[in-house]
Amino acid sequence: MFRVFLKIVLVFLVLGISSLAHAQEEEKENFEEIDTILNKVILKKEMSGGGVIHGQGMGILFRKGYNVTAFRRNIWEAEFVGIRSPKQVRINFYGAYYSNANSYIAGKLNKVYTLRAGLGQQHQITRKPYWGGVEVRIAYYGGLSVGIEKPIYLFIINQNNYSSLSTERYDPEKHFLDNIFGRAPFLEGLNKTKFSPGVYAKVGLNFDFGEYNTSIKSLEAGLVADGYAIPVAIMAFSPKHYYFLNFYLNLTFGKRYNKY
Repeated sequence: MFRVFLKIVLVFLVLGISSLAHAQEEEKENFEEIDTILNKVILKKEMSGGGVIHGQGMGILFRKGYNVTAFRRNIWEAEFVGIRSPKQVRINFYGAYYSNANSYIAGKLNKVYTLRAGLGQQHQITRKPYWGGVEVRIAYYGGLSVGIEKPIYLFIINQNNYSSLSTERYDPEKHFLDNIFGRAPFLEGLNKTKFSPGVYAKVGLNFDFGEYNTSIKSLEAGLVADGYAIPVAIMAFSPKHYYFLNFYLNLTFGKRYNKY
């Protein structure tokens, strides 16, 4: 199932990038010459992508929008972000003795990710002056969120034969500092991945500093909340999480266009 979700994410990204390139090719006019801020031309459609940083990790973002009016914009978005615990500490107990001993996060049960897909709107607060500058919009979004738990697997030292290693899922009841050699490859335990359905909501301020209306260069900052029907676990001996609340910052680049 995890591979299916990864394929879906990759398909969305590939389709988004290819659609953006196709839209640029279809534009017959040089909008950089006629569509400046001064000319006040409204372009109805847009696509953008970029990176996301939030209080517990980072990820990627894709958006597609439609300008309903000069002051209101409808947005469809998809995000894939990682979530980490503030209690995470990376150690490498055997690294001083063996060059092939990998570091690992002490007490970490699962790698946790969130896949979001939803709708939103942006409402203009201030417009760009005729010479350019920054346009400010208040933005809010909401939709479906899926929590993804990929279990942690480690190389464990055999207590009866210290030259022998086995690959095991991390168990805090039997795996300790002295018998954990290091982390196993990421693909180990991929078939044990679990999913938790949920919802998300975001609110923030969007700052568009692109020189031309055809060019999207924006910075957005705000607050995002994810809630899940089934709690997700990151660290051992810590409560599971029914929700996450984080500040976020994203930087996106893209294109606005009209398609007749």
